[in-house]
Amino acid sequence: MSDDDGQAVSFQVVQRGTPVWTADGHEIGRVREALENVREHIFDGLVIDTPAGPRFVDAPEVARIAERRVTLTIDAAAAAQLPERDPKGGTEYRANVRGRFGRLWRRRR
Repeated sequence: MSDDDGQAVSFQVVQRGTPVWTADGHEIGRVREALENVREHIFDGLVIDTPAGPRFVDAPEVARIAERRVTLTIDAAAAAQLPERDPKGGTEYRANVRGRFGRLWRRRR
């Protein structure tokens, strides 16, 4: 992996086809689309094309978006567990109000 990934860019201008690399230096796929939470005007995550099909990468798992590469905060083993893209168009989360010490948000089923 080359260290020159270019200038940092906004998720709003990342190019389709940009390589996606794990924190431990493995290319796992290419950007299909960047997702935005329009209501709150924040980056929601990426959909990436992988050999196993489209996968959803949540925003906290994205360390850096640059001109020539997206780098994740997770390693290759964790990346292999990324969820499939919801064909209905997005991943919905709801507050977990019962879990005081657990996760604050849970994926809607």
